[in-house]
Amino acid sequence: MSIDTETARRVAKLARIKVEDDALPALASEFNAILGFIEQLSEVDVEGVEPMTSVTPQRLKRREDVVTDGSQQEAVLKNAPDAREGFFAVPKVVE
Repeated sequence: MSIDTETARRVAKLARIKVEDDALPALASEFNAILGFIEQLSEVDVEGVEPMTSVTPQRLKRREDVVTDGSQQEAVLKNAPDAREGFFAVPKVVE
């Protein structure tokens, strides 16, 4: 796939990036280089390669899923501009 200056102009417009007319050929060339690199990546054989979340193998830290800081209702509601019956009070927005 090859990107011409008109396509580069359209992409810039869609991205809401102002590009002067004299810079469009260079932008089209950059787009073509990016697409060429993507095509080159599609040629790599990745059969049997496990997906990675990081370049270094690491295990996520795990902890038990327990409530450790509950029972702070009064402390939380202390900063509320309007609290009633133990809850945040907000103005009605849907009728």
